[in-house]
Amino acid sequence: MKMSSTVGVKNVPTENQTSCSDTNMCLELALEGERLCEAGKPGAGVAFFQAALQAGTDDLQILSDIYSQLGNAYFNLGDYAMAMKFHKRDLALARFMEDRLGEAESSGNLGITLKAMGQFDEAMICCKRHLEISREIGDKPSEGRALYNLGNVYLARGQKSSRAGHQGTEEVKECLQQAANNYQENLELMKELGDSAAQGRACGNLGNTYYLLGDFQKAISCYKERLKIARQFGDKTAERRTSNKLGNSHVSLGEFEKAAQHYRRTLMLAQELGDQAFEAQACYSLGNTYVQLQNYSAAIEYYLRHLLIAQQLKDRVGEGRGCWFLTEAYSAVSNYEQSLYYAKLHLQISSELGDSMGEATAQMNVSNLQKMLGIEKIDDEKENVLNTVSDDTSGSSGSSSRTYRLRRESMENLDLMKLTPDGKAKVPEQPLRLRAGKTPQMSQKAKNSRRINDQMKKKSSLNQNKAGNKDKDEEDLMQLIAGMQSKRMDEQRVALPYLPGLNTTKRKTPVESSNQSLVEEDSFFEKLVRCQSYRLEDQRSTLPNCPRLKDDDQENNENAASGATIPEEDLFALIQRLQAGRMEDQRAKGPDELQRHR
Repeated sequence: MKMSSTVGVKNVPTENQTSCSDTNMCLELALEGERLCEAGKPGAGVAFFQAALQAGTDDLQILSDIYSQLGNAYFNLGDYAMAMKFHKRDLALARFMEDRLGEAESSGNLGITLKAMGQFDEAMICCKRHLEISREIGDKPSEGRALYNLGNVYLARGQKSSRAGHQGTEEVKECLQQAANNYQENLELMKELGDSAAQGRACGNLGNTYYLLGDFQKAISCYKERLKIARQFGDKTAERRTSNKLGNSHVSLGEFEKAAQHYRRTLMLAQELGDQAFEAQACYSLGNTYVQLQNYSAAIEYYLRHLLIAQQLKDRVGEGRGCWFLTEAYSAVSNYEQSLYYAKLHLQISSELGDSMGEATAQMNVSNLQKMLGIEKIDDEKENVLNTVSDDTSGSSGSSSRTYRLRRESMENLDLMKLTPDGKAKVPEQPLRLRAGKTPQMSQKAKNSRRINDQMKKKSSLNQNKAGNKDKDEEDLMQLIAGMQSKRMDEQRVALPYLPGLNTTKRKTPVESSNQSLVEEDSFFEKLVRCQSYRLEDQRSTLPNCPRLKDDDQENNENAASGATIPEEDLFALIQRLQAGRMEDQRAKGPDELQRHR
């Protein structure tokens, strides 16, 4: 960015004044450094200026010019500390030489550098000093530059306060109004001097200020004048930038058709300039505008173009935003399959970027779309099937182990059943107790009667055991058969796909239902609370951020370099600002405030 100091080396001495060879060498190096800076090579220019200082000179005016140019070069390189260092040296030297114009210009350069560093109070002091000296000596061009620089400081301060959450406060309005006054004075002075290029810059920044003040009609008027001057000079970059701002202003007024016209012009100019980043931004803005016009097919077309360029530029943030809006656009035309595809892409990109809010939004979209399409996650299906099988097989443990070990458990149950003849041998008998060394003496009749009684007891015992075993065996057998049949039926069950309204859970018995009623009720209320929390979260309104508008003569190269395909202020931010302003206008004044106005 060109700073408002003298462009060339001031008061270049003639050959008669440069008798010293060192002075000639210093001057030649300084001129080469200035040429390189004008060619857009400030780094190389700094090297030549430093070499000029090494060569040395006894001409204080040449030295002052080198200090000024070195400060400008370091500013363009973003090294504000070094820029401050050399501008301070230039200011000290100008005061030593009692050069009032040099003091004014160096004060202005210090003000611009301090503004870039965010030190607005100090910047205002320097810029006001520049304006004061310029008016004292009657230098109109220098006065115009001072007014423009002072307006830039007020504008930057107002923007910073807005981003800090003080949007709409009296402090912000005062800063923006002061900026507008300075730009207006600068514009009138430039018209008087016939400087059309300076008029264009003033109109652009005046439009930016009115835009931030919410006076969109005045902003549009200034932008149109800026557009006219840009076309007069054939400045397509300024024309593209101004067309985009005109589109934003018409969006803020709800004039979406006019906004689309300016965005299409912006897109065409970006294509002519070969700037893919700004081409993507224009497509993005057009997509948002056509959504408001409910022309979803056109919106999808521009969103796809934006997404393609974002992928080419490897702008992952832009890809994620594009996928999100494609999800919404395809849903609007009931193309839920495509909507689900881009919702999943949005979820993946948000997860990669660590964007928790984007990830939550994408996850909610994926879930809603899957339900609309009757699709459940595969993992959930498997889990439901296993839970159903485990419930039906009635086990108290391990659903997975019971599912795949049905046959083994049925074989293990066989050891409880007396099906073989060996079971008869297990009837308990009472053995005879013999005294040591003695044998019982019995008659034959007693022996025979004892044998008969023993046989009768054995037979009776065996009959009883056989009857008991038979009943037990039949009962165990029936239980085994019933268990095996139920397990076979469970194995043959087929899991139904998700059907809205179908309760796929196992029917509970009255006892089970009564035992689990409290748990189910708690679960229901948890789901209800979670659902309500989502709805409340969706209805929350966030405070709109104040957009960042660059100085009109400053091209937004940062976006192009980084591949950012999303404009700093998209359509939804514009609508939020518009709604916020309308809500503020509708507020009722309290009785105390009404009394003060009376």
